[in-house]
Amino acid sequence: MTDAPELRRRTAELLAAHPPATTDRLDFLRARFDAGLAWVHYPEGLGGLGAPRSLQAVVDAELEAANAPDNDPRRIGIGLGMAAPTILAYGTEEQKRQYLRPLWTGEEVWCQLFSEPGAGSDLAALGTRAVREGEGDWVVNGQKVWTSSAHLARWAILIARTDPDVPKHRGITYFICDMTDPGVDVRPLRQVTGEAEFNEVFLTDVRIPDARRLGEVGDGWKVAQTTLNNERVAIGGMRLPREGGMIGPVSKTWRERPELRTHDFHQRLLKLWVEAETARLTAERLRQQLVAGQPGPEGAGMKLAFARLNQEISGLEVELRGEEGLLYDDWTMRRPELVDFVGRDAGYRYLRSKGNSIEGGTTEVLLNIVAERVLGLPAEPRTDKDVAWKDLAR
Repeated sequence: MTDAPELRRRTAELLAAHPPATTDRLDFLRARFDAGLAWVHYPEGLGGLGAPRSLQAVVDAELEAANAPDNDPRRIGIGLGMAAPTILAYGTEEQKRQYLRPLWTGEEVWCQLFSEPGAGSDLAALGTRAVREGEGDWVVNGQKVWTSSAHLARWAILIARTDPDVPKHRGITYFICDMTDPGVDVRPLRQVTGEAEFNEVFLTDVRIPDARRLGEVGDGWKVAQTTLNNERVAIGGMRLPREGGMIGPVSKTWRERPELRTHDFHQRLLKLWVEAETARLTAERLRQQLVAGQPGPEGAGMKLAFARLNQEISGLEVELRGEEGLLYDDWTMRRPELVDFVGRDAGYRYLRSKGNSIEGGTTEVLLNIVAERVLGLPAEPRTDKDVAWKDLAR
């Protein structure tokens, strides 16, 4: 049985064999993966030891104390939080061994090709087509949008329509797409922040071998639920210290700038501070529940809280700073590797947080998920449930 003392012993062996001070960063991360200390709850041979998920904190604490390098999780969040759990759940043994190690070490960045111009909130209405040539490759044509990190990615998780003659949820198949293949065209989407962290991706006669299919043909919607549930937990349930995230900068400003304080701001900040701390502790409880299995619809509630709090806190920060809050540090067009809320100014946080209620599932869709799948309320009437996708009005 792998327990905390055993993990500490294994971590000590890793550090002795690969001292962080003298070992190349990538070599250390590869050795950590091979030792089963990357994500301890994964199976042996795939970066884990089959240990309880809760014991990952033991390994992380030992490595942090030794100043060991990490895998820059914010840069590879889509791979870690969405692609990896899906590959683990539905991938073949060959797929798991090919993709998981370079994904975890950060050698290969992943992106998500789900949303389309006509299929965002109603994702199952997607129109990107994948047509198989006999028993060989799939040929994919279509357009995806709001794709984070597509300009950095080597691989993408992709859902496409493989059968237009059945209702929309049943005619979708899940693939792994090589972003370097011919026919993949990535174009930046500049945001109100000035950056272009998102992209639109055009797929023109992109050939995907059947060996890069995840799950059975037509089961793409089922496979995608694993991705989406993990995405919401990754966004709304991230591990933060007290006053981590958006509440940190505004609390710091309050302490350091007494001349900005008013009774009204004090009451509003106290309320948001308590709500942020409640959300942080609830996220910790959600992560502990994950020890028992895959995330469910509860992650939608955390993502809802994350979006609302970010928008309210960033709005308060701009108001608190007065005229300073209207300043903006840099509107230069750039394509960042990650989103850094804390490293930019209040104006950036205010503008960027507007996207929090859209990305990872819109607030309206997530409210429906919570109502129907968590609270058990009656589902909204659907007139397209038994209609073939090709017959839907578009």
